[in-house]
Amino acid sequence: MRRFLRSLPLVLLSALLLAGCGFHLRNALTLPPDLGPVRVIASDRFSPLIDPIEMALQRAGAQVVPAATRDVATLEVLSERWATTPIAIDEAGRALEYSLRYAVVFRLSDAQGQDIVPQQAIEMARDFTQSADELIGTESERELLSREMRREMVASIVRRIDGASRQP
Repeated sequence: MRRFLRSLPLVLLSALLLAGCGFHLRNALTLPPDLGPVRVIASDRFSPLIDPIEMALQRAGAQVVPAATRDVATLEVLSERWATTPIAIDEAGRALEYSLRYAVVFRLSDAQGQDIVPQQAIEMARDFTQSADELIGTESERELLSREMRREMVASIVRRIDGASRQP
């Protein structure tokens, strides 16, 4: 009990400091109110980025319509590129560490073709190690990293749309 009473001032002081730091949760993502229905198209119609973007837009309150629909707002994924670059090698010249890079170029236009979010690129990079003895584990690690980067890319695209909708 004495131990608890001795640490009580420290706990109270910590709580007061945290309460006064100004931290608050980010508001929910919003889309422009006059946006209307949105279609998502890509230069590669089999892009694995399309379905997650559509789901994220629906969670943000958008009505997503099929890609064949005309005269609606359009989120267009213009390009999607992956690259793996060695960044460290061993004494035998084998790569030990790689950088996985992911870049997406997109734009959002309204039903009249006017840019809401002008064409822009988002780039991400993650480093991972590869052992010459464990090639199977490395490939699954790379796949897991790719899925995570794709998820982060979707969140970044929706945040950019949200940011553009908040500007006057």
